Amino acid sequence: MTTVAPIRAESLRRRRKIARRHRLSSATRSLVGAIILALLLYPVYWLVNASLQSGASAASITSLPLAPSLGAYGRALDDQFSNIVTSLVVAVGTAVLSVAIAAPAAFGLSRLRSRFVDVVLITLFIAQIVPGIVLANSLYTMFDTLGLLNSYFGLMLANASGTLPFAILLLRAFMRELDPELLEAARLDGAGNLRTFAAIVLPLSRNALITAGIFGFLAGWGDFLFALTLTTGSDLRTMSIGIFQYIGSPNVEWSAVMAAGVLASIPAIVLLLLLQRYLKAGLAQGSGK
Repeated sequence: MTTVAPIRAESLRRRRKIARRHRLSSATRSLVGAIILALLLYPVYWLVNASLQSGASAASITSLPLAPSLGAYGRALDDQFSNIVTSLVVAVGTAVLSVAIAAPAAFGLSRLRSRFVDVVLITLFIAQIVPGIVLANSLYTMFDTLGLLNSYFGLMLANASGTLPFAILLLRAFMRELDPELLEAARLDGAGNLRTFAAIVLPLSRNALITAGIFGFLAGWGDFLFALTLTTGSDLRTMSIGIFQYIGSPNVEWSAVMAAGVLASIPAIVLLLLLQRYLKAGLAQGSGK
């Protein structure tokens, strides 16, 4: 009994010391995380802050909106409403077009067992690193011949071409993990490839499809390069082009520019908040098991 008590006391002291170190380590990580988060969110705060200071120039923007006003948002909506609608149409169309093409392509690549598949996958990887300006210049010549310049479908197709490689790779990685017994059971029941794809593969791939659609929407919504290159008039302008023209005007009203930036951020933020669980699940499943 005389030797057990000191051992227990020493063990208790060690546990307390480890617990104190753990608390300090957790507090340090929390502090570092808070600092990093503050640095990342500071541009967002400055965007909102400047948008509330109506009529402010770049040099007169203060750290706090002492007399906040929503007038800049009214002016931004008046100027950019048609551009916002255009961006929404292009973004939704890009998402739908990207998923509609990527899903059957990914299913076919997931079922094939051939060296040809490796060639296609390498090509898709290479396509993702091609500079956007190269793709935009090539598409301009092609779209001019096909009459797709200054058209919604042209912008959708151009943005979808940039998101397709990622969407195909993501969906293929998920579809390869589907239970082959389900597909075999469907084949034994008389279902062809098309019916199997529509009735079994697509419902099971919901998270991956939504993830690919989100990336397609964000690409179409935030597009600047294709919108600048493939539109030559003022009849079809996206939100990004509208903000760019704001900055290029002789008398820039920065509060309106910042308000337009806030409005441009809202759809993406709402989309990610509503669909974040599908996005997380789709990325996790698409990375392979």
